[in-house]
Amino acid sequence: MTTTPVSPSLIPTLPGRYYTDPEVFRREQEALLESMWFCAVRGADLNRPGAFRTVRVGRESVLVIRDRTGALRAFLNVCRHRGARLCTEESGEVRRSLQCPYHAWTYGLDGRLVAAPNLTKMPDVDRDRYGLVKVALREWLGYAWVCLADAPPSFEDTVQHAAVERLGDPAAIEHYGTERLALGKRVTYDVRANWKLIVENFMECYHCATIHPELTEVLPEFADGYAAQSYVGHGAEFGAGVEGFTVDGSAGFGRLPEVAEEQDRRYYAITVRPNVFVNLVPDHVILHRMFPLAEDRTVVECDWLYAPEVVASGADVSKSAELFHRVNVQDFAACERTQPAMSSRAYRRGGVLVPAEHHIGAFHGWLREKLGEQAP
Repeated sequence: MTTTPVSPSLIPTLPGRYYTDPEVFRREQEALLESMWFCAVRGADLNRPGAFRTVRVGRESVLVIRDRTGALRAFLNVCRHRGARLCTEESGEVRRSLQCPYHAWTYGLDGRLVAAPNLTKMPDVDRDRYGLVKVALREWLGYAWVCLADAPPSFEDTVQHAAVERLGDPAAIEHYGTERLALGKRVTYDVRANWKLIVENFMECYHCATIHPELTEVLPEFADGYAAQSYVGHGAEFGAGVEGFTVDGSAGFGRLPEVAEEQDRRYYAITVRPNVFVNLVPDHVILHRMFPLAEDRTVVECDWLYAPEVVASGADVSKSAELFHRVNVQDFAACERTQPAMSSRAYRRGGVLVPAEHHIGAFHGWLREKLGEQAP
């Protein structure tokens, strides 16, 4: 049961148990994280054959590796013999094959079983059938997106549609050339809060005047709680006298070459459910990947991406990176402050959303639908 607001200005949130109940989180792992496209790895991090990374997707460990042809592949990180974890490190590099540390079953970079003790004495073993279990993989914006579903949903209608729905133009996000940018900075945050609190926080700016002094100096309309993500095609405009998207409003770097004139001096935010935030500014892109690990713990990996020549030159990116790093720290602290109250009897029926937050109600409706629940 949810709160019944007494004013039409207020609509109900999800009840507190949606943020604390391990069973709700298990259902989310199954219905969302293990069924939808999940942004896992930045492709350039795996820059040579044999380079790999393991990531947690729902309840599964997924291995993403670059094969000998240069293509990215994804597999469940499980040996087909007795189920041992194949790669125990978060990242690394192998030469020609992946070998299970338990019984030495060995797989090619394409996932095929290539060797095992006494395998030649078992000619009936189908090396393709007993290869690693494949995971669907697509590349977009320079990242590998994986899907554990047997029949993955349309990538175009789900992942890419989120950008079109937000920006109103299929080509708008392509102007930033994200897949060609270079990594200038990466910070990993271990947030003691439910992943949905982080999504809800990112979607609204009702809190911006309270906790984001640096951001509202650069984007003054955010000081008024303007919910930019609820308006198709709208980008928050830089303030008068602000030269760049930096912590002190000083100049950043040159505008990315294909960014349109109407996109200059504007900030756009996109939520790609279930685990990605994309932030677009004229001279760089900031991309967050969330890894929900428990009902009260989410690891967030944030990348700051710049033109390759900016990174190659050794340019100081600290002022532009510091702005959103402060925003992240401020936001995650707010989420961690909220998490304990989700189990309070005061929040048993949930809270309320003011008009500037009403669009979060659509996120709650989407979640309930994915979990197979009826609207309250």
